Amino acid sequence: MNLFIDILLIALLAVGVFFTFLGGFSLVKLRSFFQRIHGPTKASTLGVGCILLASMLYHSVYGDGFHPRELLIAVFLFLTAPVSAHMMGKAALHLAQKADAPVPPPPGQDTLPDDKR
Repeated sequence: MNLFIDILLIALLAVGVFFTFLGGFSLVKLRSFFQRIHGPTKASTLGVGCILLASMLYHSVYGDGFHPRELLIAVFLFLTAPVSAHMMGKAALHLAQKADAPVPPPPGQDTLPDDKR
């Protein structure tokens, strides 16, 4: 039984680390602001959720029992990540409309292509 739990813990941690890395990588590599807030919000939330699930399982099996601390962290994360991404996106749209100018091009690109203007 312990071998199955250990394999499950390793799998949850591996999936969590993969999605957390994917969220950080998308923050660096994606071009526009809206893509940059979408990638980390979705991928990192799933990654941290898997890591917290592995932590809950580990502490309930090998530790001193189940404690709600990881569950509270997960609830806080799942409530705040989408709301903060929505607020940042809404603010960026509002600032672009208020300035009556297009959203600035991504770094390393001097101008927008003609079909994006």
